[in-house]
Amino acid sequence: MRCRLLVLLVLVAHTRPPAAVAREYAAIFNFGDSLADAGNLCVDGIPDYLATARLPYGMTYFGYPTGRVSDGRLVVDFIAQELGLPLLPPSKAKNATFHRGANFAARGLGHAVWSSGSLHTQIEWFQDMKPKLCSSPQECRELFRRSLFIVGEFGGNDYGSTLFSFRPMLEVHDLVPHIVDSIGRGIEKLIAEGAVELVVPGVMPNGCFPMYLSMFPKPPEMYGARSGCIKELNTLSWAHNAALQRKIAELRAKHPGVRIIYADYYTPTIQFVLHAEKYGFLKQKPRACCGAPGVGEYNFNLTSKCGEPGAYSCDDPSNHWSWDGIHLTEASYGHIAKGWLYGPFADPPILDNKHLG
Repeated sequence: MRCRLLVLLVLVAHTRPPAAVAREYAAIFNFGDSLADAGNLCVDGIPDYLATARLPYGMTYFGYPTGRVSDGRLVVDFIAQELGLPLLPPSKAKNATFHRGANFAARGLGHAVWSSGSLHTQIEWFQDMKPKLCSSPQECRELFRRSLFIVGEFGGNDYGSTLFSFRPMLEVHDLVPHIVDSIGRGIEKLIAEGAVELVVPGVMPNGCFPMYLSMFPKPPEMYGARSGCIKELNTLSWAHNAALQRKIAELRAKHPGVRIIYADYYTPTIQFVLHAEKYGFLKQKPRACCGAPGVGEYNFNLTSKCGEPGAYSCDDPSNHWSWDGIHLTEASYGHIAKGWLYGPFADPPILDNKHLG
């Protein structure tokens, strides 16, 4: 089965009526990694190595794999629908129109598992697309001034690749300022292009995800008493997010005419673990909906990952927060998107009444 999202998503244009939208955006431009990729890696067909572009990926909303690493929609999809915009086409899609936005997020520039398209590479793709979006620099700046830019998350793959190289934790922590500075430079590049509204997500609590729990077993005292998550991995995520929020504060002071929103992936994911029933999830240890049974308690097996032989999906992804052990279910992304749009998972919320005035 090929990734059929390319023209279909543009033509079908799943939207919600804009009448209820408090803030109108001309377009959304999205950058990121596999948490936000809408299929850039499979616009020319499914690579043989890409299990994430096979069923059961895409089963819940689309009914077929779209290149999204979930059972359905992602946060950016929910945001687009809530704002009355079509689902963003992948930036590499053929015969697509990008006047209402584009999704530049990509999982890789090559075959390496952790080779995520960097923010700066994706910004180059964005700059290359400008002739398709507007006919003059002034027209471009006006379009971008009325658009929403979602910048990330970035950093998760950098930390993951280093952890899976079994580098010391102190060495992994040393990456934090470099990664955050790189994100800051990317934000300023977009501001220079005319962006005045940017959403900058932090990273997730990796210590709660079945893949990390399966691959980095620890002594009992190194797990959270209530969450069952690996404390030192969550501390790394927390350190990144704290540094990123400091960087955002610096950029706000430097660019007072620009609204930069910190978007929180960490807090809602922790809440999914600690308060599962509140969100309609099963109260259980972190467990992948789609995985391979019989290998550990987290339903994650590196040799039989979701989409590969031996793996299967749970009957109802809507009652699980973890989809494949490292990415979230559509249900989880829906809760996060609502929290980014209206609070409390964004500072300030995208549709902030004070801002809308």
